Amino acid sequence: MTPMPHAEPQDAALPLLLAADLQDHLMVAGHDLERLQRLLADTCDTLMARFHGALGQIDAAPGAGQLDGARSQLAEAVTALQFQDLASQLIAHTHQRLRNCADLLAHDAFGPDAEGEAVIAPPPLRPNPVTQDEMDAGSVELF
Repeated sequence: MTPMPHAEPQDAALPLLLAADLQDHLMVAGHDLERLQRLLADTCDTLMARFHGALGQIDAAPGAGQLDGARSQLAEAVTALQFQDLASQLIAHTHQRLRNCADLLAHDAFGPDAEGEAVIAPPPLRPNPVTQDEMDAGSVELF
């Protein structure tokens, strides 16, 4: 028995719809990572304010008791800045990987664009830019 003439376009349309849906999900994940990057940048700004607060305590400190509080604030701020740096590297790496996957998927499913060949973002050069998976005060060297 031969398939009906309209069966082939429906069969071909389903993978294209799935590819388009998957590409959309990858792009949404990439946009979520960009928002997370902005949140981390805002957190870094807050940390800078903590540094300035600690410096203010040190400047106004008549005794060692207040200096201990300033040292504690500075230690927490340094740890958080280390986390922000590592997290930013990982977010950028993951965003690049997602973009590459979305571009490859679009190219394979839909072919070249109207102007010729579609632009495909390059994959990350390294498999993982960050090997650290936890943060403790003094456990990471800053930069």
